[in-house]
Amino acid sequence: MESSRGPGGIQQLLAAEQEAQHIVNAARSAKMARLKQAKEEAEKEIAAYRAQVELEFQKKLAESSGDSGANVKRLEQETQAKIHHLKTEAGRISHDVVHMLLKHVTTVKN
Repeated sequence: MESSRGPGGIQQLLAAEQEAQHIVNAARSAKMARLKQAKEEAEKEIAAYRAQVELEFQKKLAESSGDSGANVKRLEQETQAKIHHLKTEAGRISHDVVHMLLKHVTTVKN
C-alpha cells in the first residue's frame, strides 16, 4: 500500500509545489506591478509639485523684476531727500562750525 501511494504522493507534492510556485510568482508579479505603479504616481506628484514651485518662483521673479523700475525710482527719491536734508543741515550749522574753527585757530595757548 505504501508503494502505491508513494509515486502518487510524490506527484501530488510536485503538483502542490508547482502550484505554490505559481502563487508566489503571481504575488511577486503583482508586487512588482504595484511598485511600478507607485513609482509612476510618485513621479507624477513630484512633477506637479516641481511645476507648482517653478510657477511660484516665476511669479515672484516677475514681481520683483517688474517692480525694479519702481524700486529704482523710489531709491532715487529717497537719495534726493537725504541729500537735500544733508545740504540743509550743513547750511544750518556751517556758520557755527566756521566760528568754532576760527576760535580754536586764533586762540593762543602757552
